[in-house]
Amino acid sequence: MNILLISLYHPELVRGGAQTIAYELFQGLRARPGISVNLLTSIDQTSPALYKAGARITGFDGRPGEFLFLSRDYDYAWEKSGDEHLAAAFEDFLRLLQPDVVHFHHFMTFGIDYLTLTRRVLPAARIVFTAHEFLTICAANGHMVRRTDQSLCARASAVRCHQCLPVLPPEHFFIREMWMKAHLAVVDVITVPSRFMIAPFVAWGVPVKTLVHVTNGTDLPAPAAAVTREKRNCFGFFGQLVDVKGVHVLLAAVEILRAEGFTDFSVEINGDNAQFATPGRRAELEAFMAAEGALPFAARRVTFNGSYHPDQLPALMARIDWCVVPSVWWEIFCLVISEAWHFGRPVIAGDRGGPAERITDGVDGLLFGIGDARALAAIMRRVSTEPGLWERLAGGIARPAGRDEMVEGMAAVYRGGGVSRLAAA
Repeated sequence: MNILLISLYHPELVRGGAQTIAYELFQGLRARPGISVNLLTSIDQTSPALYKAGARITGFDGRPGEFLFLSRDYDYAWEKSGDEHLAAAFEDFLRLLQPDVVHFHHFMTFGIDYLTLTRRVLPAARIVFTAHEFLTICAANGHMVRRTDQSLCARASAVRCHQCLPVLPPEHFFIREMWMKAHLAVVDVITVPSRFMIAPFVAWGVPVKTLVHVTNGTDLPAPAAAVTREKRNCFGFFGQLVDVKGVHVLLAAVEILRAEGFTDFSVEINGDNAQFATPGRRAELEAFMAAEGALPFAARRVTFNGSYHPDQLPALMARIDWCVVPSVWWEIFCLVISEAWHFGRPVIAGDRGGPAERITDGVDGLLFGIGDARALAAIMRRVSTEPGLWERLAGGIARPAGRDEMVEGMAAVYRGGGVSRLAAA
């Protein structure tokens, strides 16, 4: 079987869940006998040194089977590229490789119309699309969060989408929906990493028989040596410092606890990409960091560790007791939950989307009202002071799915077998 995986960004250039999962799948498939696999990841012009005159698709860092798509002139309103030469290069690339399966882990920076282009060039190929968010449905970055009041959105419509993006008329969203559905129609299977995603897609009009649940899975380093502490009052955040990841909710909870006079805790913030946050959130984060740094060392409760590599996870996880996932959107799968569980750390998360599907409240973690800093603060105080709670929840953690489980699930999709069983799971 000859497989082509396509994803926005290479995880070594821009970290993120979708690209990490695509690369894990690439590595897992490459180890399987009888499978040939190539990976095409994009980069945008924020990395100008990687662009060469006249180049459109290049190799990546001398690695066999890894290629870069040098995206240009991308139109985020229509999710398409304005560069016809890129489309021609992509077509040549498909004809050169002649894959049996083309698996899109994302269309952003390529274009939703590349699905239809792939079908035209390779009429017999099996085309798979993995939805890592709701970008086909939601023009506001696929987050399904109302920009009018920051509430979770349950459905898209021309008027509702116009309210979130008032610079575009309602008619734009009506046509955008037809545009998206027309290109999705050429796909054989749409996989989703969480089951809750199936209902919104079906309500939007995607045939249920097209949708398949395949869990995400990763191979992670071995945990560091177990640490026994008298108190379990250290919290960790891992991820991108962007609005929807909700680090501002965690920092607000810290301020609430301080105002209440409770300071027997610490928080470690691990992550980067704050440049992708909105200016207001970025300013809030920078102001908090500056204020925290100005405090006497003994009074500091929050440490900003910056970006990290997966190889650093054992040491970083060993320093905390609880992993906090304060996301304020329909967090789709949340890879950090798998990472925390792998290292034996219970998770505290908002009660919607993927975290609510994966975490059993009071068994392997705790859930709070999404976006509610006061509720999060109450949980942080509770877990810092309640004897035996950490041991009970840590003992309830089951091993998260690894790379092999994901590869087996996707291999079944690629072969065309087991689809109805997986969709019904």
